[in-house]
Amino acid sequence: MPTPTSADAMTTLRRRTSEKWGVYADDVLPMFVAEMDFPLAPAIRKALHEAIDLGDTGYVNPLDPGTREAFRDYAAAAWGWEPDIGRMGITTDVSVVIVETLRRLIDPGDGVVITPPIYPPFYDLIPEAGGAVVEVPLHDDGSSYALDLEGIDRALAAGAKGVLLCSPHNPVGLVHDRATLEELSRIVARHDGFVVSDEIHAPLTHHGVEFTPYLTVSAQAQAHGIAAESASKAFNLAGLKTALFVSASDRMTDLIRSLPEEVTFRAGQFGLIATREGFAHSREWLDGTIAAVQGNADHLEAELAAHLPAVRLRRPSASYLAWLDMSALGWGDDPAVIAEERARVALSSGPRFGRQGAGYARMNLACSPDTITEAVRRLASVTV
Repeated sequence: MPTPTSADAMTTLRRRTSEKWGVYADDVLPMFVAEMDFPLAPAIRKALHEAIDLGDTGYVNPLDPGTREAFRDYAAAAWGWEPDIGRMGITTDVSVVIVETLRRLIDPGDGVVITPPIYPPFYDLIPEAGGAVVEVPLHDDGSSYALDLEGIDRALAAGAKGVLLCSPHNPVGLVHDRATLEELSRIVARHDGFVVSDEIHAPLTHHGVEFTPYLTVSAQAQAHGIAAESASKAFNLAGLKTALFVSASDRMTDLIRSLPEEVTFRAGQFGLIATREGFAHSREWLDGTIAAVQGNADHLEAELAAHLPAVRLRRPSASYLAWLDMSALGWGDDPAVIAEERARVALSSGPRFGRQGAGYARMNLACSPDTITEAVRRLASVTV
């Protein structure tokens, strides 16, 4: 196992001004939004400092020196997939990939399938693109989650035009296996639909777990799919604003090429630099970060068992987000409210991920083990 990445000291973190550290008062332990408490990867830090020293703060270069290649090489090494750099496009973030793609694949009012509990902005991005949200909840047997393929089939048969896939799935940390994605591609193809696959958490797939890019599972997936890729979650670069459209067919490549040039120019220069350095030169740091997150999940499980056994961790296989079943505490549908008000621990609200999130909250594990210890002890001290 790689040496785990260590989090910055709390005194350093409290000096940050991003959403995680700027929204709440200093007595609140922020463990909600998907930002890491780890320092930047050394290669990224060095490259950004060099850019500042050079005054390299202009518009992004549409010829993109190296970012697409860095992602291609990373994908080849990590997942055995070598996407064609000529079939990629650059933009601001994964949300823009989703909206701009959907705008070109649907007509006003068309249904797009999502699979809650799911990343809350999905509920907003589809209407922004002119579509209507169609919910097909994940199967949940109490111990594991899975796509409801039969439900997706029925939704498409009833008129939904495509699927907005979260892969790996936020908030539950589900990594869809190849067989599931192959069957999804057959179902979508049978209905002449499409898949937009948000793969932003893919580089954070845990050690010992295999991630399968959607565009690799079949010729059908290649024909009807577009992937949204980014380094922002893996390397903590959300504020630097860069993501990639990735396609594998002439139809979807033409869609990317039809985008206004401003879709590219809205990306951030520092984002391109940091993305390139992350994928090309920060893989050792990423391995250590994943090791730290997996260790933190172990630590959280132990702390819950010892001090808050009524709370159950739904163990993730990717990313640094822990899905907590807090329903047994009797804190209502949105336990994050009591967690913040009475324990001064800020968690993400479960119901925001869909009605399946009632009684749940999401906790950020990209932090120090001491932060997890403090959070559990605070939560355990609450009486209702």
